[in-house]
Amino acid sequence: MGEVVQLYQYKSLPSGRRAMSAEDLMARLEISRITLKRDIAKLRDQLHVPIEFDRDAGGYTPSQGHTESELPGLWFNQDELLGPKLKPLKDRHGQLMTTHGLSSQDVARSIRMIHAGKRVEAAKSFEVVATATLARKRLKNSHFSRQNGQTTERNVSPQRLVHYRDNWDLDAWCHLRDDLRSFSIDGIPKLEILATAAKDVSDKTTEETVGAGYGIFNGAPNAWATLKFTPERARWVDKETWHPQQEVHTEPDGSLVLTFPYSDDRELVGDILHFGADVEVVGPAGVRSKVQKQFLEAAARYV
Repeated sequence: MGEVVQLYQYKSLPSGRRAMSAEDLMARLEISRITLKRDIAKLRDQLHVPIEFDRDAGGYTPSQGHTESELPGLWFNQDELLGPKLKPLKDRHGQLMTTHGLSSQDVARSIRMIHAGKRVEAAKSFEVVATATLARKRLKNSHFSRQNGQTTERNVSPQRLVHYRDNWDLDAWCHLRDDLRSFSIDGIPKLEILATAAKDVSDKTTEETVGAGYGIFNGAPNAWATLKFTPERARWVDKETWHPQQEVHTEPDGSLVLTFPYSDDRELVGDILHFGADVEVVGPAGVRSKVQKQFLEAAARYV
């Protein structure tokens, strides 16, 4: 077992004030007493994890007043992962404040950030997935599919974390399906890092399989969608990127025709419905039929 994965195991063992004996820890982690002593010393002295031996309880517990241990330098949350991306904005923000004599309160009153559609995910789930991805270890998980409402047990080899539409997903090789899949991290309630090394999939293959289609759904593009937007809506859509390979042209009446490849129409249909009467699906017939059916069912609710 790699050191990153082994040290991770300690994070969730002594929970609350429940003590775990040295024997329990050795059995649970399948390690020797020498290894246990070495790990405890590293957790305390190098990583500053507040764990102590409680003689009265006969085992190891978090230090008094501390309910959850952290491993500095190893663990980070989803917001911290975006830090490098936001650093240029923070630097520019600081320069503007200095130049114009603004306080942080002035800026807070002047800027508003809205996260629409962001789903709540357990910080621990993100942490486990990120650790397995960086340590190149397999994950055992129970994944809940919102599409069919079913939960399946899977072993996956993480390839990369994806921040998409304000939510986090995991691109991974699924050993159950023997193929690449994308998983919503907030849909994975149970996770366990395995000692087995993750299967390596090339970046090129991963991108072609789960990154080339429309939206978050995996699969190489197998069809092209053509949408026609009204002249009014075209003023907004003209500046939008739906797909890197999209083609756009404007009709004489000002309407806009957008064409792009896709592999799975589930997310595509949902996006089209957002535009209501301002868009028409020119093709393919299958997508046009699905959108029409959704609009008719929606209209029937208002009769």
